[in-house]
Amino acid sequence: MQAGTSTTIRAFAALVLLAVLWGYNWVVMKHALDYAGAFQFGAMRTFYGAICLFALLLLLRKPLRPREIPTLVTLGILQTCGFTGLIIWALVEGGAGKTAVLTYTMPFWVMLLAWPLLGEKIRGIQWLAVVFSVTGLLFILDPLHLGADQFSMMLAILAGVFWAISVIVAKRLHQRVPDMDLMSLTAWQMLFGSLPLVVVAFLVPAPPIQWTGNFIGAVLFNAVLCNALAWLLWLYALQHLPAGIASMTSLLAPVIGVLAAWLQLGENPSTGEVIGMILIGVSLLIISLHSMRRKVPVDPAMGQD
Repeated sequence: MQAGTSTTIRAFAALVLLAVLWGYNWVVMKHALDYAGAFQFGAMRTFYGAICLFALLLLLRKPLRPREIPTLVTLGILQTCGFTGLIIWALVEGGAGKTAVLTYTMPFWVMLLAWPLLGEKIRGIQWLAVVFSVTGLLFILDPLHLGADQFSMMLAILAGVFWAISVIVAKRLHQRVPDMDLMSLTAWQMLFGSLPLVVVAFLVPAPPIQWTGNFIGAVLFNAVLCNALAWLLWLYALQHLPAGIASMTSLLAPVIGVLAAWLQLGENPSTGEVIGMILIGVSLLIISLHSMRRKVPVDPAMGQD
């Protein structure tokens, strides 16, 4: 009994550490863009992250050979290239805290897209989540008073949509090939998705990279801690905790992102933005509670910063 309790505590601690890493990384990424172009940093973040995951696969003696390559390429384009490229671009144009919150609308978009793509209809309390999410988005976007950061917010929302589509693709892959190793899947999709970013990084003009200690630290923080280590923490937590608990705890990430952006970057959200963030947070909490009550597993491929 004590052994089971200690394992649960360690799993929960791993999940909290994961949320801290992913949440604080919004500030780290925002700072990194002072030293490199958006696509340059995005390419390094994903390519080096993939290399770290392949190193882990070798260390843990897991299978390296890719399976279902067309689907892995699709996942890479959506989850690594599209998602990462959009959030980095959004950070160039806007604030870290708001970008974090809008990106984490992903579960809401999954719920909407699962209706036509997976046949999973929205029922009961899920409609309340829809109302809270849409209302929250309207408060944050404030369409009656369009500001300079509207483009950034749309990029962040689009990043959440890309992330959501990748989750549905990953779910279909898991249904088709249930024995596929998740770490191998993540490593290959990250490698495939990083290659277009590498090409774009060479094609899009940008100032020379400033190889300062801060920038190198940001790249290492992203590649080692927010990719390789974070993925191990996520898998460990899912092995020992209910998926609903894991998904709820991951909601700490955007909260930490907002607080860190406020304390370190001086990003002070307006009253409307605060109301919108709270409404979106309530919506995501409703979705997580509904998932836990139904005991619907959260696809591990959903775990990203």
